[in-house]
Amino acid sequence: MGEEKTQDGSVINIGDVLSGTVEHIAPYGAFVRLGNGQKAMVHISELSYNFVKNVSDVLTLSQQVTAKVIKIDDKGRIDLSIKALQVKEPHPVRREEDFEKKLTSFMKQSDEKIADLNSKLKDARAGKRRPGKK
Repeated sequence: MGEEKTQDGSVINIGDVLSGTVEHIAPYGAFVRLGNGQKAMVHISELSYNFVKNVSDVLTLSQQVTAKVIKIDDKGRIDLSIKALQVKEPHPVRREEDFEKKLTSFMKQSDEKIADLNSKLKDARAGKRRPGKK
């Protein structure tokens, strides 16, 4: 559908930025009462670019929120996104990835040194003769 007429005659379109008050928090998202009296839902995946385990970690009852309309279904239900209005920060290089690269490099160098030492040790043994044997 793409647009929804409100009780006061105004039209809500996908892409509109609306304000409202959090009325109900559920495990899967929050229900927001819009300024025109309609209810809309913000799914937990639309709260933030960061991982959200509990909706109540991000939102509280009676909190004022501003969100973007991302979907209006055939029944007129409105889906909102708070994260659509946030600036997505570039993903920082994780320390674990740096550590993995350093560990891999270290292991490769270590294996090369051990192989070099083993070959030198083998060459040194081959050149020596045991006393008493001919």
